[in-house]
Amino acid sequence: MIDTDKFIKRLIGAGYTHLCVVPCSFASEVINGAINNSDKLSYVPCASEAVACSIAAGLKLSGKKPIIIVQSSGLTNLGSCITSLLKPYKINIPILVSWRSYLPGDSEIQHAHLSSNIKSLVRSYGYSSEVLANSSLAHAVEQIKKSEKCPQILLLKKNSFSLLPLHTDHQIDLHKFLNRSHFLLCLNKLFANTDTLFIGTTGNTAREMYSFMPDTANFYMAGNMGGALSLGLGAALAGKKVFVCGGDAEFVMHMGGLTTAGRYKDMKGQLNYLLFDNFSNKSTGGQRSYQEHIDYLGIARASGFEVIPKAISTLQTFERNLYKQSYRLTFMRILCSYDEMTPRPPAEEILKSKLNFKLQS
Repeated sequence: MIDTDKFIKRLIGAGYTHLCVVPCSFASEVINGAINNSDKLSYVPCASEAVACSIAAGLKLSGKKPIIIVQSSGLTNLGSCITSLLKPYKINIPILVSWRSYLPGDSEIQHAHLSSNIKSLVRSYGYSSEVLANSSLAHAVEQIKKSEKCPQILLLKKNSFSLLPLHTDHQIDLHKFLNRSHFLLCLNKLFANTDTLFIGTTGNTAREMYSFMPDTANFYMAGNMGGALSLGLGAALAGKKVFVCGGDAEFVMHMGGLTTAGRYKDMKGQLNYLLFDNFSNKSTGGQRSYQEHIDYLGIARASGFEVIPKAISTLQTFERNLYKQSYRLTFMRILCSYDEMTPRPPAEEILKSKLNFKLQS
């Protein structure tokens, strides 16, 4: 295991300037280290892997020394930028990609394919791959330096870095907000045993729905981060009444889904987007999402949604505004905290949840 604090200091000493990151739990400690040393190593949280790659390329071309960090399930999103930007322009940037294993019941089904095929995918991009050395700090840093000179991706294994908490001034205080589970329990009470479809986005939202919404028709999105709204739109276009339970980080990943959905105010079904905003990336270490500058309500309104005009933080307001029968597209922002980690749905429950898309005759 690499001493994270020493690793960050070695990166700074070697002149690295920015970490362009789509947060991953395998890299939580490195992210914390960059945030703790933000005056010397800038942490750049990115909405998607393509954004991370493009920003890093701009930095590199401008004389800076960035590093890209993403998780394995996002490597395919990174692929377009690698093959159409980095490769043709011969831009070499250190890229760290988590290498997720897959064991039934112990990891998300989204990782099953790449757990054994990630090296083949890297080769298809015209890159070589190495596992980042986790027993030698010096070797790991040399591997990163080598990646500046040739097209190479470094694969990051679990528990490669030692524990490194965020400094207290970078932690967020959510004590004044209700846990998301309170709102999910409300949904479970109001929509138990109905045909209304609930889609939970990747990460803790879907996990919490499994724990706190046992009586509703749920679909648990194990992967495809940022795609929950578009999945819901497809079901609504087919005639379903749909609630998408999203999050602040999920909202920004593929915002084109919002503008696409906005075209369909007269569709057969109904699409309700519930944005649960806990200001953080809970499933990847609890770091702030750094999205205080975003006007979620304004973006949704401009995209064509009927928007509840103020952010909601109480159950009474939540329930009162929950179901606008006269609108086909609605958007609501709910300010919340989160529960401790809840169990992921078993693989068989995830697969079975797709049956809830079926239209009632």
